[in-house]
Amino acid sequence: MLFDSSIRKELARSFGATLVVLITVVMTMILIRTLGQASRGSVAPADVMLVMGFTVLGQLPTILSLSLFITVVGTLSRMYRDSEMVIWFSAGRGLMSLLAPLLRFSWPVLLVIAALSLVVWPWANRQIQELKTQYEQRSDVDRIAPGEFQESANGARVFFIDKDTPDANAANNVFIATREQRGETVTSAQSARLEIRSGERIVLLRNGQRLETAPDKPGLRISEFAEYGTLIGGGPQGGTDAGAIKTRDTWDLAQDPQSQAELGWRLGSTLAALNFIVLGLAVAIVNPRAHRSTSLVLALLAFMVYYNLMTVGQAWVGAGRVGMLPFLLALHGGTLALGLLLVTARHNHWSLRALLPRGSAA
Repeated sequence: MLFDSSIRKELARSFGATLVVLITVVMTMILIRTLGQASRGSVAPADVMLVMGFTVLGQLPTILSLSLFITVVGTLSRMYRDSEMVIWFSAGRGLMSLLAPLLRFSWPVLLVIAALSLVVWPWANRQIQELKTQYEQRSDVDRIAPGEFQESANGARVFFIDKDTPDANAANNVFIATREQRGETVTSAQSARLEIRSGERIVLLRNGQRLETAPDKPGLRISEFAEYGTLIGGGPQGGTDAGAIKTRDTWDLAQDPQSQAELGWRLGSTLAALNFIVLGLAVAIVNPRAHRSTSLVLALLAFMVYYNLMTVGQAWVGAGRVGMLPFLLALHGGTLALGLLLVTARHNHWSLRALLPRGSAA
């Protein structure tokens, strides 16, 4: 009882500290990325915090898995370094006896990871997609902010206005750059006004000039105008197939043979968290002649390799090169078997020389 409770208390303290640090780092990185999306016009500036929150929520399975892995490796490595493991081993506790308290501590985290991967992940992606779609469906005029260059929804135009006017449908010092197949145009005007004619939104520019270039004609065409009307509007931009799949419920993916790659990723996130517990027990050892952080570096390397293999496998399943179930069995089942083999070998003090035939050892 003392053995079990002491290990779980140590794991809980380490897990809490590790989780706080990782979430802080991830939130900072996602905030920078979201601000970049807002500056490009993909996300409304007012929705930056919402998008960041939903993104962090979607990344929590990976954060929790890494936190769990680092916790197991760090806690057991400290116990080896402080000779606590020697005391437990001399009391009749082997390495395999550590697996039970590790699983008792980790099963609530594993349930949270499963819920986040299977339920919260698609929901968070849907919320992000809805925020982006709502912003993209706004007209180009509505998206313009004074003093900022703003790209249109379809990416064909860039707008700029110098300052607001008391009238919400009017602006001063307007600049519009348009790129089309027939050429590029740059239009500037002292003032502009938005009007609705025949159900279409038209901007009337006054006292300006227009510069036109054509790919098949050399030179630059310059014209001045007292009043010029241009149609303003931008339709919603459809998301990619990969983005649409990420927003679908897990139950829908299970019934669609074409979406097995995304389903395999979500199931694999939970299986990977379980494997990290076994791998953490296998790699957590301290060599007095090595640096104290050797086990942690090895754990981070194993984590990156594991998740890269999951990403490669997701691409293979999506391309039809391998089935979802064979891939899950090969990667996650093979990793679990390898981890258990390493733990068993260390528990029984097996060595490579002892496993080799006598003729090979000689």
